[in-house]
Amino acid sequence: MATKGNTNLSKGIPQLKDAFVVIIKTEWNAHLVDPLEEGCIHILSENNVHFRSISVPGAVEIPYAIKTYAESAQQKADAFITLGTVIRGGTPHFEYVCNMVTEGILSLNLSLKIPVIFGVLTVNSEEEVIERTGGIHGHKGEEAAITAIKMIALTQSLKK
Repeated sequence: MATKGNTNLSKGIPQLKDAFVVIIKTEWNAHLVDPLEEGCIHILSENNVHFRSISVPGAVEIPYAIKTYAESAQQKADAFITLGTVIRGGTPHFEYVCNMVTEGILSLNLSLKIPVIFGVLTVNSEEEVIERTGGIHGHKGEEAAITAIKMIALTQSLKK
């Protein structure tokens, strides 16, 4: 069972200069993903972090979109944030999708020179998503943005 939101995460958010984040979000379950994105955008905007949001059909497509963006001539990202929901159903499809997305994002974290933040909720029900978008388990969209900011600062400090 998940614990309540990480109450210490929002402490000591570093101030970044000219940071740019790309949010990759799913169209699938948009009514659940949009509130995640809203929380994420709220934190990024509050901390003067520039961003761009890109939609993909589903969670499996997230790693491809990140890899393609990173290899493109688009504005260089300082971090990627992934947002989506995968809700357990009655077939093994849930496990396959969760594994593909998790492995894809892990692979990108190890191969790209910038952080990829895992903000894909893997849950049993829509109620569990609502609990994680401002409910009893905090706001995972906000937490993803805070994590991105902290990881950008860490990356910049290690490159010096």
